[in-house]
Amino acid sequence: MERIQVFAILASAAVCIVIVELVRKKKLMEKYSLIWIFSTVILITLSLWRNFLERLADFLGIYYAPTALFIVLSFCGLGLLIHFSIAISTLTEQNKILAQEVALLKNEVQTINESEAPESKNVRYKRTSNEQE
Repeated sequence: MERIQVFAILASAAVCIVIVELVRKKKLMEKYSLIWIFSTVILITLSLWRNFLERLADFLGIYYAPTALFIVLSFCGLGLLIHFSIAISTLTEQNKILAQEVALLKNEVQTINESEAPESKNVRYKRTSNEQE
């Protein structure tokens, strides 16, 4: 086994362990962890199954087979970036809608308060004994 193959296996296993720990500590949601774990399993499989990696490299026209592993890693990273871009776009849209709804509710509460107690504007605020002057 070559050094680069050992490095790829260890790095992929380390990422997988970190992802599992983040899920265990509730810092990463399970639905986002699945794509990370899937990517690391692919990389570990390609690192261990050298014949398939060599055939993949030949098919892609790559002279050095472990380089194909890093190309696969690049595509996995690209997939992750697209996935998270979609998630961020969805959350941004939801955040915008929620902000608009909060603004409408604030306006509605203000309108109700103004229409129910117009005479309360003339009433002075009395301090309680607990408040400081």
